[in-house]
Amino acid sequence: MEQKNNKKVIRSWAFFDWANSAYNLVITSTIFPAYYTIITTTPEYGDKVSFFGMRFVNTALSNYALAVAYLIIALISPLLTSMADYRGNKKIYMKLFTWLGALSCCALFFFKLDTLELGVICFALAAIGYAGGFVFYNSYLPEIATADQQDAVSAKGFSYGYVGSVILQLICFVFVLKPELFGITDLSFPPRLSFLLVGLWWIGFAQIPFKVLPKGSPNFSVEEQKKVSGGFKELQKVWHQVKKMTLMKRFLLAFFFYSMGVQTIMLVAASFGEKILHLPTSSLILVILIIQLVAIAGANIMSYLSKIYGNVSVLISVVVIWVGMCIAAYYITTAVQFYVLAAVVGLVMGGIQSLSRSTYSKYIPSNTADTASFFSFYDVTEKLAIVAGLASFAYIEELTGNMRNSAIALTTFFIMGLVLLLALKAAERKISAKPVLD
Repeated sequence: MEQKNNKKVIRSWAFFDWANSAYNLVITSTIFPAYYTIITTTPEYGDKVSFFGMRFVNTALSNYALAVAYLIIALISPLLTSMADYRGNKKIYMKLFTWLGALSCCALFFFKLDTLELGVICFALAAIGYAGGFVFYNSYLPEIATADQQDAVSAKGFSYGYVGSVILQLICFVFVLKPELFGITDLSFPPRLSFLLVGLWWIGFAQIPFKVLPKGSPNFSVEEQKKVSGGFKELQKVWHQVKKMTLMKRFLLAFFFYSMGVQTIMLVAASFGEKILHLPTSSLILVILIIQLVAIAGANIMSYLSKIYGNVSVLISVVVIWVGMCIAAYYITTAVQFYVLAAVVGLVMGGIQSLSRSTYSKYIPSNTADTASFFSFYDVTEKLAIVAGLASFAYIEELTGNMRNSAIALTTFFIMGLVLLLALKAAERKISAKPVLD
């Protein structure tokens, strides 16, 4: 790489977000959850499905599949982070995960009730491809931009991702809402076509960063073994440091518990709207777009409030709001109530994610040069929270037969996170007359 802050390189890097964000919007959040719930709900078996001979509640099965996908990423992300530190082969792995995710989305074109196993497996593989690719995408940031430009470059990637995903969502929206304009009579065709378009969009636009980003030189020497173990050794080293850091240790515990709730709600919102309130796909798409727009405002509002009241105090307030929303979700019965709840979710979702990351960064010792390993530890903590949250949400739905019970159970995770944040606040006061983050 000859120079950093090259506009062409930065623009091409941002197009990776443009390429893969369509997956997050169409597959994770809108069309796929609605289509999946509809085709797996039958007059004969209700919401029960058979997966390789085992019976599951349909939405519980999809949540189990996502949980397994994120567990795999949590287990291999230390390895991925370690490999991303070695210029020379990061693009190879970036391409590998991109092709895995994109081809899995394309394969969902063949997903119908009689190919349930194929659909669920491809759904999980697409999640692995998406999350795995992002590890390498993020690792390019310090390589293509100087420290003073990284915030702006990171924001450019986020903006490209939002615009790209919305454009493809609207294209898919036309096919789903107005199939008659194209002479489509098979109502399963528009959503399946959407999955195919996501895969083609993803791999197509990914060619821009693949072509322009620095290639490096592949290295499969004896050093490879060190790369495999290096990431796990770094995590172990960070864990030993964290155990001695009272404030960071308490924050990470709180973060783990409230993230179980936050991340689960983000991933199951569309399924909840379709299954419990029977909202049409068009309404679900509108809800997710509302959440995305409001999340941007929420992140900025929380950032402003944190300067006045301190990070931990704002996080405590936000977690209290999350508890209230879980209780509200148990009782809502109308589309309007769901829209209002979605707007509040969007407001606090963007805020709690951005504020959690910045709070964690402030607890990292200022004299350490190993910030990548600390953030790898943070990422693994978040992924494990997703696994635990999704698995428990699915299990409670299967146990009780009602997704509302799963929603109300999430309050337990938020309350545990709230208690730990209050303990963190008390520890800050004890350690210093002036709290670290206030």
